Amino acid sequence: MTDAAALHDRARTRGLNPVVYWVVRAVLQPFFRVYLRLGRLGREHIPRSGPLLLAANHRSFLDPFVIATMARRPVYYVAKKELFANRLVAWVLNALGAFPVDRGASDSEMLETARTILERGDALVMFPEGTRIRPGALGAPKRGVGRLALETGAPIVPVAVMGTEDVRRGWRIRPRKVTVRAGRPLTYPRVDRPSPNLAQAVTDRIWPCVALQWEWLGGAAPIRTAAIVGHAPALAAGLREAGIDPAGRVGDADVVVFAGPGGVPRFARRSRTVATIANDGTVSSEDRAFAKTLERALRAATRHDAQPDAAAEAAAARPVAA
Repeated sequence: MTDAAALHDRARTRGLNPVVYWVVRAVLQPFFRVYLRLGRLGREHIPRSGPLLLAANHRSFLDPFVIATMARRPVYYVAKKELFANRLVAWVLNALGAFPVDRGASDSEMLETARTILERGDALVMFPEGTRIRPGALGAPKRGVGRLALETGAPIVPVAVMGTEDVRRGWRIRPRKVTVRAGRPLTYPRVDRPSPNLAQAVTDRIWPCVALQWEWLGGAAPIRTAAIVGHAPALAAGLREAGIDPAGRVGDADVVVFAGPGGVPRFARRSRTVATIANDGTVSSEDRAFAKTLERALRAATRHDAQPDAAAEAAAARPVAA
């Protein structure tokens, strides 16, 4: 049995180590409350028993431990497989309820472990973004959380974490304000073999509830409107295809895109964040979610660029789908 298989087997059969879990939590919880001034909102929305999925945004390695203090029960969580390279660290993380996931791949072992945990009535934290997203708005979710919700029928509690990304600098743990907020549970009917489209549709309903908690805490909202400086009908059509209304005014839009000669976008500005756009359409920005949204719109714009100008203008004039 490989190391990863042994970790999954322990999570499925024996579960976390209650002594290790509650001792570590007894140490970390007062530390979070005092040093990080941890604020916990919406704890009443988290059931004390029964299967439970906690769907949260991901900013820092501290997120699973901070979120765990919201629940009055042990919670399991998914962690990237690289964290389990050291045997001692792997044992400690596994004893605390963590099990590995192979990011960037369809990890059937991770999904099977998650299903087993939920079906026996335990709580599981998942980060639908799949990786840490910082700074800026939330990233795009992957459909795994929707698939698990349908396959197990477990209620999903949307959770947002704010401030953990500012805590660590190198090996230093700095005293920064951290807040966690949970919303009301969501439930969906159980489906034995949900299609990828159905799983994505459920994920697309869960994620706005996470975003609602995030924005309530003061987090950056997603890009909804854009203003284009210059003549770029293909870019406008691409933005609409990405779900962004390009008809905004410069002073009011979420993002301003500056197009050069021939309608080629050169850079974009969102609040104080600037993104530069290379000739190949690659976007560089410290806000990863902002960059990915722009790249998606630029790929769509490239397709529209092959159309005659009149067709691109017509595509840009279509209303944004609800």
